[in-house]
Amino acid sequence: MDRKNQIDTLARYSQVSRETIRSLVIYEELLIKTNKIFNLIGNSTINNIWNRHFLDSIQVIDFIDKNQKTLVDIGSGAGFPGLVLSIVAKERKIPLKIKLIEKSKRKINFLNEIINKLKLNADAINQNVEDEKFYFIDDSFVARAFKPLPVILELIHNKAKNFKKAIIFMGKTGHEELLQASKNWDIKYKKRMSVTSNDSFIVEIDKLKKK
Repeated sequence: MDRKNQIDTLARYSQVSRETIRSLVIYEELLIKTNKIFNLIGNSTINNIWNRHFLDSIQVIDFIDKNQKTLVDIGSGAGFPGLVLSIVAKERKIPLKIKLIEKSKRKINFLNEIINKLKLNADAINQNVEDEKFYFIDDSFVARAFKPLPVILELIHNKAKNFKKAIIFMGKTGHEELLQASKNWDIKYKKRMSVTSNDSFIVEIDKLKKK
């Protein structure tokens, strides 16, 4: 799918304004420019940014409660899904603060550049979530292309004492990971198939307890 068709597909699916499309274009341009210097995304996805990264991120906006105050993007990388969600939340006037946690200083610099250019309600936090002394003070999380499900669940269980919700993107091994997780965890979740891949889906977990 060429770039124009990708943009048209995203606009039809998300019903975002032209202003939001312009913000995403700025994001895209800076992403491509920076990716030539630092490895932010795989080169194989450069020509598929609007579908593979932007639309893929946007699809979880409906999981977010309009009264929710903060959302933590664990291992944000190049800002997916956190920055994209922040862009859409700004258009929809959702007063949501996105906290982008990323251990790479180079990626943090990139995230801050996008936040400042687009005046987003987001903070880029240079932190390795696996550090022993690190704990989450927030209760809602999102994770995309970060770690296998068992690792994410263990991190949230051990480091988020006020847990309410986690939105997790699952790939080809997702069903197997969920099956394995159910052996060790009492999980309550909703599942939605991905709009960008027949092999992927998203889970919204709102109960997590070790068996």
